[in-house]
Amino acid sequence: MSRRGTGELPAPADREVITRRTVRVILVDPDRRQLLLGDTDPGMPGRSWWVVPGGGIDPGETELEAAVREVAEETGHHILAEDLVGPLARRRAVHGYSDQVVDIVSETFYLVRVPAFEIDTAGHTEDEKLTLAGHRWWPLAELADTDEWVWPAGLAELTERGIAGDARCIDLGTMEESTLPVDPQFLA
Repeated sequence: MSRRGTGELPAPADREVITRRTVRVILVDPDRRQLLLGDTDPGMPGRSWWVVPGGGIDPGETELEAAVREVAEETGHHILAEDLVGPLARRRAVHGYSDQVVDIVSETFYLVRVPAFEIDTAGHTEDEKLTLAGHRWWPLAELADTDEWVWPAGLAELTERGIAGDARCIDLGTMEESTLPVDPQFLA
């Protein structure tokens, strides 16, 4: 996946459509803080939101293998597959950005308890270096009350369920999370 940060952007209807499967890992420390990454759309200065670490599942990779790899790449912290709780939820997510539409046909959420740690961004991909704009350990009470964009909606409640040990996998349905919305027919 490649994101352009400069130059003329395509018309909304002409955006490239990328289809993928992803996994997200909710990292919670002993103080009930959740690690979120600040994300941006380079074609829409000033637009930002918070996301759970994670990303695409590579060919031949299981969800758990992808979860472990993505946490290491995005945070520098190493977890074990057997420490993951879940899956807690699954959904289809459609992200409309200024230059592309990413149709995540299957996104799965897991939770893992971790010690507080310093983020190491050395493993970031070129795309992540372009779009990620920081990180934050969010107290869950603040996360539930923020006016900032947090993807997915309802993340604080999902996290609380995982912390409580409720590892039932719920279907979150289809969610659109966009800086430049997609045609509603795309979501049908």
